[in-house]
This record gives sequence, C-alpha cells and structure tokens, in this order.
Amino acid sequence: MHTERMEEDTESDYGDEGLDQFWKRRAIALAGVIGTIGFMVYACSGDDDGKRTVQNAAAVGTPSASASSAAPAVMPTVTVTATATTTAKPRKKDGDACDPKAMVLSLAPVKDVYRDGEQPQFRMTLVNTGERACTFDVGRDSVDLRVSSGTDRVWSARQCARDGSSIQLLRRGIPYTETITWDRRRGNDGCRGHREEAQPGTYVAKIKARGLKAPRQVFALR
Repeated sequence: MHTERMEEDTESDYGDEGLDQFWKRRAIALAGVIGTIGFMVYACSGDDDGKRTVQNAAAVGTPSASASSAAPAVMPTVTVTATATTTAKPRKKDGDACDPKAMVLSLAPVKDVYRDGEQPQFRMTLVNTGERACTFDVGRDSVDLRVSSGTDRVWSARQCARDGSSIQLLRRGIPYTETITWDRRRGNDGCRGHREEAQPGTYVAKIKARGLKAPRQVFALR
C-alpha cells in the first residue's frame, strides 16, 4: 500500500512534462558516460599508433647494418706529381769546339771587277763571339767557296783543295781571316787534267762552313 502511494506521488509530482524532462536528463547523462568511455578508448589506441609511427620513422631514418655494409666504399683519389729533372750542361772550357751559334762568317771579294789575266780573290772572315776560346776547322773539309753563273756551277774550292783539314784556335772577338784565290778555270772535272778557262761575265761567290752561311757576293770577269 505504501509503495503504491509513492508511485502515485511520483507520477503526480512530475506530471507528463516532468516525466519527459526526467528521461531527457537520463539520456544526456548516459550519452556523456558513453562519450567519456569512447574518448578514453580512442586515446589509448592513439598512443599506440603514435608509438608505432615514431618507431617506423626511426626505422626509416636509421640505415640498418646490412644496408651500410652493402654501400660501395669511396675509393681514395690518387694524384701523380711529375717531377721534372734537368741535367746541367757541361760548362765550356778553352779549346772546346766552337758553337756555330756563336760564330759569324763573312765573305768579300778583294775587287768587284777582274780584268783579263787577274785571278779573283775573296777574303773570308770568321769571328768567335762566345765567352771562351774555341777551335774551328777552317780547312776545305769544313769551309767551301763556290763560284757559279746562273745555274752553272763553275768552280768549288773543296774540289781543287790539297789540304782537307785545318784546326784553328779562335779567341773571343779576334777575327780569323783567310784569302781564297780562284785561278779563273772551271773545276767541274775535279781540277784534274786540262781545264777550261771561265768566260768573261758576271759571277756569284758563296761560302759555306759547318752550320754557317754568309751573304753571297757578285763580281765580274773582263
């Protein structure tokens, strides 16, 4: 009887509207509890995912031992340096052979025109411009005077020479002078037997030595 009284009192206290409010509050409270529980579950599962994400990132950023061992080794660069070795030339001394680069050769006819019966003469001059006295072969084996007329080779001092070699000591700046004479005869046959005399006309004289040349000289026979 008492219980029935309470239910009657309750229903009478709330009425229809009060009962609706009561169940709304109950639903809101139940929803809050469920939301709290869901958030806690999500939070716990999120921590695990974060840990896995960090672990994965660490695994990607740090190369494994096998990967590092498989990487090709960097070979050292080898630089080869070439060292030039210069050999000092032996110093020249007095009496050594003359250096052609230090010699000056010149030729000049004694006269420009030679009359009938006159033998042309040519003055050869050789000067040593080096620092020391040196030796030079001024014989016909080394020095040759040639006379030509156009393309015709008329005479050669070497062909008609008796001496083949003549070594001279040439001191610095002191000229060596020699006069070479042509007998006006053609020497194409090596100066043996009868030789034909050169005809009047214009001729060219040239002189050569070992490694040396001099300007040619023009002269005439009358």
